[in-house]
Amino acid sequence: MYTDKREYSFSTCWNIKRHETGSSMIEEIKSIGFRQVELNYNVTNDMLRTIEPMIERGEIGISSVHNTFPHVADPDYGTDSVLLGFDDEPRRKRAIELLLRSAEYAHRYGAQAVVVHPGEVPFAYNVDEELKKIYHEQGKDSPAYQALWRDMLDKREAGSAHYLKRIQESLEEVCEISEQRGYGVNFGIETRSRCYQMPTLQEAATLINNMKGAPLGLWYDIGHGMMMDRMGLYDNVREANALIHNVVGVHIHETVGLSDHWCPYVHSNDMTFFDSFLDIIEHSPVKVYELKSACTPEEIDASHELITNRIAQRQAERKLG
Repeated sequence: MYTDKREYSFSTCWNIKRHETGSSMIEEIKSIGFRQVELNYNVTNDMLRTIEPMIERGEIGISSVHNTFPHVADPDYGTDSVLLGFDDEPRRKRAIELLLRSAEYAHRYGAQAVVVHPGEVPFAYNVDEELKKIYHEQGKDSPAYQALWRDMLDKREAGSAHYLKRIQESLEEVCEISEQRGYGVNFGIETRSRCYQMPTLQEAATLINNMKGAPLGLWYDIGHGMMMDRMGLYDNVREANALIHNVVGVHIHETVGLSDHWCPYVHSNDMTFFDSFLDIIEHSPVKVYELKSACTPEEIDASHELITNRIAQRQAERKLG
């Protein structure tokens, strides 16, 4: 019924809350045409007990795992944390250990990459949530939004160099140990969904340039980039496409307003804007749909067909010269 998605992968974030066992979660994803999955950070050891036999039998491929993997309940090592940028050395070392554990699992499962949330410039409260509230209620151009945005940017810029340095030190250690152990996986630093989180596309470029030769690249989350562009953090289309050759993986989804993880083209009803990201998807070594549970199999299939047909059309046009 659904098209064979071939080299495209699918994140377990879509249906993990609907399943008690890992095998049933994977079977549902397979039923909509996917041969590969990305195991996200909410996958537990209990779920892995039924997923691992499927991997061993060749019933499913693993494209990537999302740090911290398997699931760690401690919020210090969750997805929204200082993580690799901790000033507290024991906590930073623990974050490094957990990232290396994710890499070991990726290697064991034959995955190509580990998705990494590197860290953030810490704030005393969730300034991003407050900004988004004002954005929705009063608009981006409102005095309230602009004043809080300037305050956020000032603090973010004051702390970014320090935390970027800490993150780089941690990534250097991780990459060195990973290569020594022969894991053979790339670490993809992911564009984030909150304005105080790291990296921006420019911060990602700095880290990648500073660590040339390391198994490190950009994990480009398209929807998050769209969100940060709309909030005013960076020029998403221009800066992302400038980094196309540094992309080691992509999360495919679209942001409608400031709501992310929707099916490209299908939920925005915009049939042109998402074309800006097709070159990145085409060139990315790992292509993963990261969609919310509200997306139906039919919508996912329709979105995939639009993306792949448009990429194929571009390829045909290039051949014709």
